[in-house]
Amino acid sequence: MKLTKDKKILIVGLGVIGAAYADALTEKGYCVLAITRSEETLEIARNRGIIYKGINKPEKAFVEQADVIVFALYPHVFEEWIENYQWMIKSGAVITDVTGVKSCIVYKIQDMLREDIEFVPAHPMAGRESKGIKYADKNVFKNANYIVTPTDKNTEEAVELCEDLGRVLGFLKISRLTPEKHDYMIAFLSQLTHVIAVSLMTAGEDDSLYDYSGDSFRDLTRIANINDEMWSELFTLNREALLKEINKFEIQLDKMKQYIDTADKNGMRDMMKQSTKNKLAFDEKYRKKS
Repeated sequence: MKLTKDKKILIVGLGVIGAAYADALTEKGYCVLAITRSEETLEIARNRGIIYKGINKPEKAFVEQADVIVFALYPHVFEEWIENYQWMIKSGAVITDVTGVKSCIVYKIQDMLREDIEFVPAHPMAGRESKGIKYADKNVFKNANYIVTPTDKNTEEAVELCEDLGRVLGFLKISRLTPEKHDYMIAFLSQLTHVIAVSLMTAGEDDSLYDYSGDSFRDLTRIANINDEMWSELFTLNREALLKEINKFEIQLDKMKQYIDTADKNGMRDMMKQSTKNKLAFDEKYRKKS
């Protein structure tokens, strides 16, 4: 099913991702409505011309216009919104999200929803270190991955509509995963990398070190400028999968530590060669995708 331009799209939450969705969809000629708590955020969105209309609290006459609703909210806020306001959503609407964890929330939302509304979960693998509409950029979707995590409660037509949304937004690769597989994958590719960046950024005790930093340090700590409210919630919700990845990382870190402690250059070099081989293979796959 195609996301035709006669469908009105409501974005709930105009943060960095929600606003980027709004901008990309408006540019493509879609009618974009928005609900976000901050009047200042709404004013920025209006001035940038990325929404058609917006309000700062749910109203039935406004919500029921939407054929498709994108929830760009923290997981617990998304759940609360559905619990309190789903009665405003019109029958037959398709809703989706941008939430960074799935199995802990997808089934809960689907069980909570009225039977005449369908929730197709999705995760745009694109973002910014900073939060808020001022940092929203629709170009982050270019060459990025968009993951849809349907369940047996979803219809093929609604899943295809959600996938088409990803294409309209400009994502290069559209994939389907189960919510469980998504959380396993995201624990390594996204959450572990943020754990490492935060840990590295808080490890240095000498302020003068930053006068001499190079690209390697800046590259590794780019994502240490982190939305603590959101990421602490994501880590907690996916803690079982994330802890497994942290444990596997610690094994490799301890191995390198032992090689260094014993001056085992061969061990270090073998590990570095494997790292180089894995990185080259990863980059080759990325180039083919692009």
